[in-house]
Amino acid sequence: MSGSHRATTYPSYEPIAEPVYGVPQQPYGAGEPYRQPVRQDHYGEYGQLPQAPDGYFEAYEQPFRPSQPYAAGPDPLVAPEPGYAPEPGYAPESVYDAEPVYAFEPEPVRQPTPPPAAVPVGARTAARGHRRKAKKKRHGKAVMAGTALLVAAATGWYTVGQDDAKPVAAAADGPGPEGVSTPDQPAPAARAAADRQARTPAADRSQARSDGSVAAIPGLGADFVAKIPAETTQVVLASGQDKNGNKNTVTLWTRTPEGRWLAGETWQGHNGNNGWTADHNEGDLRSPIGVFSLTDAGGRKADPGSKLPYDKDPSFVVSGTGFFGDQLAGSFDYVVAIDYNRVPGNSPLDPRRPMGAKKGGGIWIHVDHDGPTHGCVSIPEDKMAELIRTLDPAAHPVIVMGDATSLSA
Repeated sequence: MSGSHRATTYPSYEPIAEPVYGVPQQPYGAGEPYRQPVRQDHYGEYGQLPQAPDGYFEAYEQPFRPSQPYAAGPDPLVAPEPGYAPEPGYAPESVYDAEPVYAFEPEPVRQPTPPPAAVPVGARTAARGHRRKAKKKRHGKAVMAGTALLVAAATGWYTVGQDDAKPVAAAADGPGPEGVSTPDQPAPAARAAADRQARTPAADRSQARSDGSVAAIPGLGADFVAKIPAETTQVVLASGQDKNGNKNTVTLWTRTPEGRWLAGETWQGHNGNNGWTADHNEGDLRSPIGVFSLTDAGGRKADPGSKLPYDKDPSFVVSGTGFFGDQLAGSFDYVVAIDYNRVPGNSPLDPRRPMGAKKGGGIWIHVDHDGPTHGCVSIPEDKMAELIRTLDPAAHPVIVMGDATSLSA
């Protein structure tokens, strides 16, 4: 043959014979059970069934039996251990234990809660009222103002006179013996009581007549009534609600020819920062309690029409601030001197003190500056001018001043 082709001879195909495993097969007849040869060399250490190489147990010399229900007792396929015998009276335990029967105690019957008894409206209101807390009193403002006053007094914030005016004695809360001296530290007063507006005791309606007159000035006890001179027909009543309060009401009372009293208009005013005292001393910041005559008037402004002797002088001046930052300027535009430790019949600027400087002086009725004073009584400016026009030396006017409790004694 020519070219690249050439004949190739291949061997004839012969199938590969399947390997024959060396497991002898024992013939058996029809209807005979299948049996495997017993392998004597594979018994276990404790007589357990040998296990074939494929993982299945071999039942040696045992005929094939179909599956049967499980029955308690020894397994017929497993030979018992040598010398084993069940104990007499032995019975196999039941696979499942019977569940115990629990006895439940009956739940107690709850008695219904009776509804709360109705509370009367009045009782509830009273209880609610007792739970209310009283408002806290604020003393910080008074302490701060008192401290400011001490600093101001130490640095000389009182102005004596006007420009080059001569030094003169003046009111307790202005330039003068009590005003110039360093005042005592104001004691903390009950601000709630001090802020209450003092009220003039109402007249007894059983004594009032159709003209409004009453037999006696209400709120005055026998001691104070006895101190009012018989010839006096004009009484300025300055009554404070509390002995430690610095607010009061001022009313001008006029006596009729029949000896009865008629009340004029009532004005709101102030008194000493620490209240009232029956033993006034310089710097105690309290107004004196008592009955004092009113004989002299004056002021920085012109005479508004006074019947009392009136001294117009530029020295009636004060500057700076009061206990609570109130402006003192203009407080002495109109004044009426209260005859406490002074010589009547002289200008309110007269410095003489008959009882001595320790007892203080310069106690006036003057223009209110919306704050407490060092010991004077103050009312609004328009009311001050009206009072000066009304007071008459012929009526021998006096002022009855103090807290309501002291005045009623």
